[in-house]
Amino acid sequence: MGSATDLTETASPTPVLIAWFAIMDSDDPDRVLNMITDDFRMSVQFSTGGGNAAEFVGDRAGLVEYLQQREKSVLVHEILAGARVGDVELALGRTTRNGEFEASFNTSAQLDGSGRVRRLLICRTPEISFPL
Repeated sequence: MGSATDLTETASPTPVLIAWFAIMDSDDPDRVLNMITDDFRMSVQFSTGGGNAAEFVGDRAGLVEYLQQREKSVLVHEILAGARVGDVELALGRTTRNGEFEASFNTSAQLDGSGRVRRLLICRTPEISFPL
């Protein structure tokens, strides 16, 4: 698959995650705040390699904190494989910087009946690549 910003909702069984990462790759990633429910909870496990990692956790305020510290319009998220099981979208992907591999990620998002994100788990590491 191409970058998340190149995909349409019909190109994958994970339309919400495709939209999420397209927004995250944009100049205005704060728009993902419009995609979450009132009872939203998240954990982002963020490894920079060599055993160095941080975890961003919480509710809406935790997501705001995560958004404030990340680089804008620098990384491109690519979903390599995805599936939907009930109300959960799952994706395996990678991020690139200037076209070069930066990290792999797994994402699980539980959705409400209207397609908004209730729970979000993202795990990211540069230590492994999935050459699909």
